[in-house]
Amino acid sequence: MARRASTRTSPISTTQTLARLKDLKLGGMAAALKHQQNQPSTYDELPFAERLELLLDWEFQARFKLRASIQDIDYQHPRNLKKAQVAQLAQTDWLERGQNLLITGPCGSGKTYLGCALGYQACLNGLSTRYYRISRLLLELTQTKADGTYQKTLNQLVKVKLLILDDWGLEALKPAHRNDLMEIMDDRHGTHSTMIISQLPTDQWYATIGDNTLADAILDRLMHNAHRWALKGESMRKRL
Repeated sequence: MARRASTRTSPISTTQTLARLKDLKLGGMAAALKHQQNQPSTYDELPFAERLELLLDWEFQARFKLRASIQDIDYQHPRNLKKAQVAQLAQTDWLERGQNLLITGPCGSGKTYLGCALGYQACLNGLSTRYYRISRLLLELTQTKADGTYQKTLNQLVKVKLLILDDWGLEALKPAHRNDLMEIMDDRHGTHSTMIISQLPTDQWYATIGDNTLADAILDRLMHNAHRWALKGESMRKRL
């Protein structure tokens, strides 16, 4: 009887494929492929089209604003950023413990780049990651209430290992938006990590939420186990 040919990818071709995906800046797909290779009992029996769809889902889910990497972070510009801090958070320990990260600093200090670089690194380490400008997330949640997919969207957000929310505090929150954020933070608290990027120092976040009770609840869940980066200095865009 003829032996059935193996459908598993050889280590050499997998290594080459991962390298090509990274060269093409498809970090989400690279992370998903590594994840699939590490769990053959889960994925080997799936049809090719289904496995490909899972790879594409991981690439799509991050939707980073910037193509950023840990290796390309600029340490020459004086902005209160140290290589040791970046090296620590480039590891997955804090993500495995469900800790948060708060990045603050003036416009042009590189907050978003740092956040996207850490998010991309999380993808490479096989962790699901998603980036949002907070105004767009809240708009999307409003739309899901209209089409009946609100709870499904919340459930998806809860499962993401690292949720990145950029431009925190730039716009006033409506009452419904405060409740949305409370739902998200409460469901993720202690199990999954949230990264907040803001121009405002953390001591001004309370006032931007607009409701004392919800502000207490939301910020308590964000801050009590959080790493903090407070960037300083002149805008990097201005210097360039």
